Amino acid sequence: MSLDLVVAGAGGGLVAALRAAQLGLEVLVVEASEHFRRGNNTSMSTAMIPGAGSRWQREVGIEDSAELFAADVARKTHGAGDQRLARTLGTVSAPLVEWLADDLGLGLSLVTDFHYPGHSVDRCHTVEGRHGTVLLDHLVDRVANAGIDLLVPARLVDVLLDGDGAVRAAVVERPDGGREEIATRAVLLATNGYGADRALVAAHLPEIAKAVYHGSETSRGDALRIGTALGAQTAFLDAYQGHAALAARSATLVGWATVMHGGFLLDTTGRRFGDETTGYSEYAAALAARPDAFGWLVLDQRIHDACLPFTDFRQSVESGALLPADDAAALASVTGLPADAVAAELAETAAVARGDRPDRFGRTFFEAPLDAPYLVARVVPALFHTQGGLVVDEHARVSRPDGTSIAGLYASGGAAAGVSGHGAAGYLAGNGLLPALGLAYLAANHVAVTTEGRA
Repeated sequence: MSLDLVVAGAGGGLVAALRAAQLGLEVLVVEASEHFRRGNNTSMSTAMIPGAGSRWQREVGIEDSAELFAADVARKTHGAGDQRLARTLGTVSAPLVEWLADDLGLGLSLVTDFHYPGHSVDRCHTVEGRHGTVLLDHLVDRVANAGIDLLVPARLVDVLLDGDGAVRAAVVERPDGGREEIATRAVLLATNGYGADRALVAAHLPEIAKAVYHGSETSRGDALRIGTALGAQTAFLDAYQGHAALAARSATLVGWATVMHGGFLLDTTGRRFGDETTGYSEYAAALAARPDAFGWLVLDQRIHDACLPFTDFRQSVESGALLPADDAAALASVTGLPADAVAAELAETAAVARGDRPDRFGRTFFEAPLDAPYLVARVVPALFHTQGGLVVDEHARVSRPDGTSIAGLYASGGAAAGVSGHGAAGYLAGNGLLPALGLAYLAANHVAVTTEGRA
């Protein structure tokens, strides 16, 4: 018996499994790590899912559309982002979040308490705790309740095509080295990118190659290797999501909401070095380029309280990553930074936040001046995941360089070439999860249509 779909990767790929099963297809999920519920990029995310034109937006009077989302992608990537795919993902984003809520029972809400860099309107939807473990646990539980088979630990190592160039089987390897061919009409590559392969990172992402990798250890470029061997086209292999707010002490994410509420970063000279609100991804490379490649994130009690809805932030607090400082002198003392530089930056940012002077780096938004006592965390630049990969069409089908599709082969998430353009600067919040969940959803829909056509 041939399966309708094999999903490789039990992160965002579970959306494809659930949607396919809902549409009556026979599905198998293959996952390389037995610790995937806490160790993959979906579980390590802040669970921010853009939904352009969702009912949650309409309820609060926010007007949004796929076109506006695509325009935001174009602006953030300076025109380099894939507009075709951005419009595709923008179009599916609202139906996706509403399906997650209505059909899967996922508790979602629209984030309106602060604004993510690059989004012209509030469109990120998330779960309680704003953490990917809540999202992934819910998907895993739904998979179990739906009776979908999950093969773990087992790694997809190859995809076999028939004489017409269509998928006929998935080759799965178990930890003991034994291999099995599983007959299937379609395979979804949802194995993420290549962030855990240091050689590939050094080759494609030299500016961030020495940074901490904060992602799944199974993201070793499997989809890239399998797809290119089958003649797939690749694009944007230099694209990635970085982060400049990973706590050095605890390896927990302090988070960029701290910045958007008015926090800022100092390097080891005690000075700011740019406009932090341009985005957390590109600021990772900026931080990596500073002396000693680390910095200090400065905030206050108001920002601390505003960020408590984030599980990652609470974990950073609980780990002791945030150090208290009663005043400027104490802040300089606990960080070891030059006291005069620290005092100057605190005074200058307060003046900018009050509107007394423009920011020398062009930052236009400080929610409010910081008030003593302060909190400060030592942060290091991090690579979270890669954003380039296999080129896909509007159905998530993997494409060849001539524009034709490899019949039955799909890719989603970091396995696919996303919409972030080149480098780190084009990354928008949700540019990881939307391709992961949205392309998985589109793939399942297309497999259902083609399977029905064969029946």
